[in-house]
Amino acid sequence: MPGLLGKKIGMTSVFSAEGKNIPCTVIEVGPCVVTQVKTEETDGYNAVQLGYGEQKEKHLTRPELGHFKKAGVEPKRYLAEFKGFDTDLKCGDVITADMFTEDDFVDVIGVSKGKGYQGVVKRHGFGGVGQSTHGQHNRLRAPGSIGACSYPAKVFKGMRMAGQTGNQQVTVQNLKVIKVIPEHNLIMLKGSIPGSKGSIISIQK
Repeated sequence: MPGLLGKKIGMTSVFSAEGKNIPCTVIEVGPCVVTQVKTEETDGYNAVQLGYGEQKEKHLTRPELGHFKKAGVEPKRYLAEFKGFDTDLKCGDVITADMFTEDDFVDVIGVSKGKGYQGVVKRHGFGGVGQSTHGQHNRLRAPGSIGACSYPAKVFKGMRMAGQTGNQQVTVQNLKVIKVIPEHNLIMLKGSIPGSKGSIISIQK
């Protein structure tokens, strides 16, 4: 589906015509530059590669620098491919937040906040034992038994245990576009999206 790269600005809230307070996420969408147009004849599929964010040439490898010079555009920091765009696009074209309109529904892809190594209560929502009597004094947030006895004498794969939490790619679907501010390349989506402030996200129609 067609989409754009953007940056999460933060969250706010707006009031609807009925007076309801709606939580919204503000995203700076684009402007994105077309850096490559892939066709079925040359690449086996149709897609458009977009670039977002400025990047200095000294931070690029020679193949990357040659890629941008071939397209005739300034080096970009982030690249992503999107399908579903019109085939009449060419390298150097700029796509802005104008492609979105109010009441559109979009999917947002981002990397969630990393929370480090966490226990089962925070990571999986375990309730904990909750009882501190009868000699129980320091196992309130423990996972409890993770396997059987002599049979099958192993811990099954997929057992919910403590471990690394967050810092994973997350997709949130069907978020409604509340408002579009094209002069500042901003859009407001209903609800929250993954990632911290300033993180790069992908928005697809």
